[in-house]
Amino acid sequence: MEKVWEKIRLTEEISDLQLREKVKRCFEEAILRGGWSEDEVDEIPFTLLIPDCPVSLLEHTVAVTEIAIKSAETVKSMYPEFEYNRDILIAGAILHDVGKFLEYARSDDGKIVKSFFGKILRHPFSGAALAYEMRLPDEVVHIIAVHAHEGDNGYRTPEAIIINKADFITFETLREFLK
Repeated sequence: MEKVWEKIRLTEEISDLQLREKVKRCFEEAILRGGWSEDEVDEIPFTLLIPDCPVSLLEHTVAVTEIAIKSAETVKSMYPEFEYNRDILIAGAILHDVGKFLEYARSDDGKIVKSFFGKILRHPFSGAALAYEMRLPDEVVHIIAVHAHEGDNGYRTPEAIIINKADFITFETLREFLK
């Protein structure tokens, strides 16, 4: 999956080598379980809610990760007492939408649509379950589970708050821009 990791170079910023490898394995496992080839991965839009979305899931993943890192660094510079785990933040940002590889499928006419599985189980749940199965830290599983609206009424760690906001910055800005 070299093409994937060429696009998501930010995995190299995870200093804990064991965590970095688990993140990569989880991402690759989701791609395989979703039935996607390495060449197809960059064709997957990050959302089906924006018709003909011009941003791929990989591009969105990079954008959310970069926004999350910069946001956490900015908060830390303004409030030195603010504590966060940079490796957990990056791992959670990279994996926040990993369940979309299971939520989406290619239809018979070649379009990318919600899979049957995706219709009954949204990506925060499938992504969190996969990350748990692959023994990622509980903090990363938490970020995946609560990054979308499903987590709005529950507790979010500081890292999860940052990733939730970074995700919606990208989604809502692009949706408005493409109107």
